[in-house]
Amino acid sequence: MNQARLQPQEPGRFRLEGVLDFASVAALARETDRLFQGTGPVELDLSGVQESNSAGLVLLLSWWEEARRRNRSLRFHHLPAPLERLAVLAGIDTLLPRAEERHG
Repeated sequence: MNQARLQPQEPGRFRLEGVLDFASVAALARETDRLFQGTGPVELDLSGVQESNSAGLVLLLSWWEEARRRNRSLRFHHLPAPLERLAVLAGIDTLLPRAEERHG
């Protein structure tokens, strides 16, 4: 089983680490309430994501939808290129709120 973790960095800011696949995203989805505790914007650093497949993309979209439902801002930092390519192929890349544009 692949491991992935949602690590708190400071209030409203988290780092996602590990492999996002069908084996790991179910546990991460159970972290949704912790991700959206408090008030204000939520920032999610994805620089620790080693690999991902479509399950990881579904997880990010579910968190985006949950943020909308709770009237919270959610931004993704350092979206990995494979996830970005999957989002483009699926035609949903504009739904993923990025904190900055990827370079390189």
